[in-house]
Amino acid sequence: MRAEHPLLSVIVPAFNGIRVLPRALDALVASDLPRACWELIVVDDGSTDDTAALASGWADLVIRIPGAPHGPGYARNRGVEAARGEVVVFVDADVVVHPDTLRRIAWVFARDPDLGALFGSYDDRPPAPGVVSRYRNLLHHWHHQQNPGEAETFWAGCGAVRRRVFLDAGKFDEWHYRRPSIEDIELGHRVALIGKRIVLRPEIQCAHLKQWSLWNVVRTDVKDRGIPWMRLLLQEGKLGQRRSLNLKPIEKINTAMVGLAVLAVLLTVALLDPRFLLVAGAAVAFVGATNLPFYRFLARAGGPGFALASFPIHLLYYVLNGICASGGWVAHHVMGEPMPEAAVQAYAEVGVRRWPPVPARAPIGAWAPR
Repeated sequence: MRAEHPLLSVIVPAFNGIRVLPRALDALVASDLPRACWELIVVDDGSTDDTAALASGWADLVIRIPGAPHGPGYARNRGVEAARGEVVVFVDADVVVHPDTLRRIAWVFARDPDLGALFGSYDDRPPAPGVVSRYRNLLHHWHHQQNPGEAETFWAGCGAVRRRVFLDAGKFDEWHYRRPSIEDIELGHRVALIGKRIVLRPEIQCAHLKQWSLWNVVRTDVKDRGIPWMRLLLQEGKLGQRRSLNLKPIEKINTAMVGLAVLAVLLTVALLDPRFLLVAGAAVAFVGATNLPFYRFLARAGGPGFALASFPIHLLYYVLNGICASGGWVAHHVMGEPMPEAAVQAYAEVGVRRWPPVPARAPIGAWAPR
């Protein structure tokens, strides 16, 4: 392995990352994979603080994108353009990898030459305090620990893809995703579309530093993740064909049951008929029963009190799933395909070349109904 041809190129997109970057970059540098095997590229996406100067103390290369932020997909693409490694590893600026994370990634790709991409999992020791933050990160950990192996999606918080596969798939879609959204999920769909395998390796782990609030959960799940994901599935014509993570059949059933409970409570208030509360109680009990292994896991991680406090947040999770499903359906049929800003579209249509580049869209075929 020569320094000019590293095996891995680790790309960290950052926007105003002064608070979290030192921990993230310290963890990467402390990796037990020899430093000659990988390079570190930090992409400063229009930060207004000293992110670029700070990152220069760790990174082999810092790319600074001037102007307003373009989003993590855009920033990651710029990093890949400068990368020299055979495999590009994406790590978010608020993610702390374990010492063996990079070594495990390199080992999996070396053992499986036909593998296109992989992603890992948050660990079960989230550092951010508070019930909401711990629940949120442990929910992510639980889903990924329960679904190892072949995947139909991708996660760029701690994920890796062969550089050739990444380019063949068309890179991240900068056109549709100007802010953190489902740009990684959509990329995973295109990687699978060109016939390349993606695997979820839950033993490849990291910690998430983000401090969550209920408002952040609602905003992220509805605006940034859920509704765009539903629109993507409808545009692909594959709504009923996805079987991974929170699209598994039992998750859809639980979403419907919580929706039924909400409806029953509303009818109780509107009709002053307490019998509807029996329906609501039965629906909630069903959700609790089907999620008992998850609640036991929460109790082991944070105690019975934490598990009990997480239960209403978990019900909110299903409420948001229902809102996203209906909101995405309405947006798809009323608004159609998401469109970029008019200036971006105009620049792209005339083929303007400049720095920073005009945001590019994914291959049109990935958005066409199937």
